[in-house]
Amino acid sequence: MTALMGQSVWDARGVWVGYVVDVRVVRNRDESMHSHTVVGLVVSAHRAPVMLGLTRDREGSLGWLSELLARVVYAGCTFVPWDAVDSSDTGEVHLTALRKELSRV
Repeated sequence: MTALMGQSVWDARGVWVGYVVDVRVVRNRDESMHSHTVVGLVVSAHRAPVMLGLTRDREGSLGWLSELLARVVYAGCTFVPWDAVDSSDTGEVHLTALRKELSRV
């Protein structure tokens, strides 16, 4: 996951979407407690030094301070579902979706 942080994201037509600033994961409850699945990327036109894991506590819930901070930090960010990622092994992330099809965080 750390290899994805800061990479440029390009849509299916080659339009720049932004930089990867966070990775969204869910914990798999049916398997080992250390098993997680990537569900998507948070992409921003502005790079941020530290955003990973900012909004959730260990139980996965949002506290009021975390929710307020997340609204400020993630303002204007775009969510990219993991199934829309075509490739991410070249130092850049290429998508199968168009920028206008992606939703805001």
